[in-house]
Amino acid sequence: MNTTEQSEQFNLDNIRKQVSEIRTRGTDETQDNRPSSEINAYARQIAEQFRETNQTPAIIIGQYRLFEFLSLLALGLTLLFFGTAPGDHPFLSKAAVTIAVSGLAIVFLQVADAYQIPILRSPYRYLYRILGPWAAAFAVMAVALFPFDINSIYSIPLLGAWLATGAAFILLARFLFAYGIRNWARNGLMERRAVIVGGGEPAKELIRALEHQPDNDIRICGIFDDRGEKRSPVMVAGYPKLGTVAELVEFARLARVDMLIISLPSSAEDRILQLLKMLWVLPVDIRLAAHANKLRFRPRAYSHVGAVPMLDIFNKPIRDWDGVAKRIFDIFFSLFALALLWPIMLGAAIAVKATSKGPIFFMQKRHGFNNEIIKVFKFRSMYTHMSDPTARNAVTKNDPRVTPVGRFIRRTSIDELPQLFNVLLGSLSLVGPRPHAVLAASHNRTYADVVEGYFARHRVKPGVTGWAQINGWRGEIDSDDKIKFRTAYDLYYIENWSLLFDLKILFKTPFSLLNTENAY
Repeated sequence: MNTTEQSEQFNLDNIRKQVSEIRTRGTDETQDNRPSSEINAYARQIAEQFRETNQTPAIIIGQYRLFEFLSLLALGLTLLFFGTAPGDHPFLSKAAVTIAVSGLAIVFLQVADAYQIPILRSPYRYLYRILGPWAAAFAVMAVALFPFDINSIYSIPLLGAWLATGAAFILLARFLFAYGIRNWARNGLMERRAVIVGGGEPAKELIRALEHQPDNDIRICGIFDDRGEKRSPVMVAGYPKLGTVAELVEFARLARVDMLIISLPSSAEDRILQLLKMLWVLPVDIRLAAHANKLRFRPRAYSHVGAVPMLDIFNKPIRDWDGVAKRIFDIFFSLFALALLWPIMLGAAIAVKATSKGPIFFMQKRHGFNNEIIKVFKFRSMYTHMSDPTARNAVTKNDPRVTPVGRFIRRTSIDELPQLFNVLLGSLSLVGPRPHAVLAASHNRTYADVVEGYFARHRVKPGVTGWAQINGWRGEIDSDDKIKFRTAYDLYYIENWSLLFDLKILFKTPFSLLNTENAY
């Protein structure tokens, strides 16, 4: 490795080391230069064009993989049903073989990379990768059944018919799916939306490299750069510069952006770190373009867009199928909780209505996913004429605004149970960082002013319960340390999320409610 390569290696390793410290350091420092939330009218207009959520390639490919498995299985079972004579080997044995062959075919297709975008877009160029795994599944099953006299379990003519019709179906389905992919790409239904961070010649080279990829699924939304027009023109390779990097934060909250690509050399370490301190709070993938770097690392160090290498800096948390799994988890357990807790909720509703004037429910604006404003349901716990929808003045011990019933339901967290409906509607998750009121503050300073990187807790959907809450960080926030510790626990949860972690938090939540020291 020559001196230049050693220098680049040092810079990259140093960037990665400091990036890993940004999260933890962010909870200990005050954010003095928080990005402005104002963006220009043109950038806002562009952001409005990308407000609708799009389907990521990973989700669509996963759905197609499931479709292919179920279709091959249905085809095999249909042939089996009509091709089995009375008195033949038990149908269940043959059905088990059919399921096994269908499953093996999907596994072999996956191993052969037959679910990669280039192969799905142009199946006629990769017939060997498509039909080979299908034939291999039959070959493996034939070898496995050979000691058991395959003819007595599954007739050879029937297997041959399934092999031929299955191959024809796979080819037909893939040709139709390839047409669909190209059509969806043109219509913007299947794409990854990206913003280029940094302009000038490096951005131009990156854009040209992306555009020359035949199977590119990246849709560039625009460019953001702090430099003036002399070093960073207002138009680069046909794409407009929409504003500064500070304005990018607000743009990414308005638009559904999937990826930020930093078009700076890895040697620009200080500048990259400055950008990451502002951008890591967003729920997006952050990549460092590596197409212009002479140094090449091991393949696993990169992700690729076609043949364009990207160094992975941050990954969007709970993405693609993880998000689907978490949503199923939320719906199942929230319905289970409602079925179990409805008598308590009914009793609370009657008590609230009977003991004080006003509505049963109270709605409050809070920060949700990606800093969006959501309305959260609660049982009303204050006198109506004293209620504070902004939560600018936090509830304190023996607060006169709280009703007698309100004190009980707040202490036991029964007032939070209507948020199960928020979960079903999709604005909340069962487990996640607790959503805070929009104007919530600590000593007249907003939480974002107290904790640098505070908004990083909004990279995932907020939850009814969370890791911070079961560790005792619930109730009134009357000091800077409390919001710092709560944010630190929230960020730990985001970085270490799994369904088992959610299940653990959900299981411990009822026991954590026994500690009512800070709940009033």
